[in-house]
Amino acid sequence: MQVKSNLILAVSPGDMSEALALGAPIAHLSYRVGKGLHLFRSSIPVAARGGLLAVDDTGFDGRGEATPFCHEVLRECAARGGAGVVCLFSAPPLRSLSEMLAQLEELLAERGWPLYVSEPYAPSCKRAKILIPTALSGGSLRQRLSEAAARYTPGRLALWVERVAQDFYLPSPTGQGTPLSQEELRALMEERQPSVFFSDELCAHYFTFMSRQNGAHFILFDDLSSVRKKLHVARSLGISDALLPYAPFRDLLPDLLRVP
Repeated sequence: MQVKSNLILAVSPGDMSEALALGAPIAHLSYRVGKGLHLFRSSIPVAARGGLLAVDDTGFDGRGEATPFCHEVLRECAARGGAGVVCLFSAPPLRSLSEMLAQLEELLAERGWPLYVSEPYAPSCKRAKILIPTALSGGSLRQRLSEAAARYTPGRLALWVERVAQDFYLPSPTGQGTPLSQEELRALMEERQPSVFFSDELCAHYFTFMSRQNGAHFILFDDLSSVRKKLHVARSLGISDALLPYAPFRDLLPDLLRVP
């Protein structure tokens, strides 16, 4: 039996009013781990109460004490009516942030609030939900999620859904493509009029073409149907939570959030 998807929108302050109108749960992309391990906050609309605090670690120097930071987070949750935290930390893990997360998840659990953490920080936590990115350039999304579920249990997993649009030169020894904007993708498809295929393994669409300058290209991209497929695969494995950054999915969200 499949579970129902719980879609959470990660929203920056400038998009907040528009996103709130959709009625979905919100994670506020308004927080950062600052120097000395303090919580920095950007401006948030007064009407944007509740939801989750989404914190990133861009530019963090790795120094500071965990306990004061955890209490700053709890005070901010109380002041904003927040009900949980999303830590969008980049790899490699820092010891100071690992220690902080171990404390923070206990404090949040006492209040019945969830904590979501980036996958590299999973070893630091015992009960936090682990964010698994959906963007792949090879392999199988189902296998990727199955392996993570076997390691952590499905109930501890959440998708970090990424809207893929990338141009890979073939051969691609690094597996890294060049990001395309939606405008660039549309222009390329109008110009090339390609035959588009769907990869069940990657849960994404693709097409190929040749250019005189760069040779063979492999274009991988998402649309409404491929994102739905990713969510379907996750649900079939018992993974219900999915976080989506609002801006890249703006045009798809009314349909994604629509209840059949």
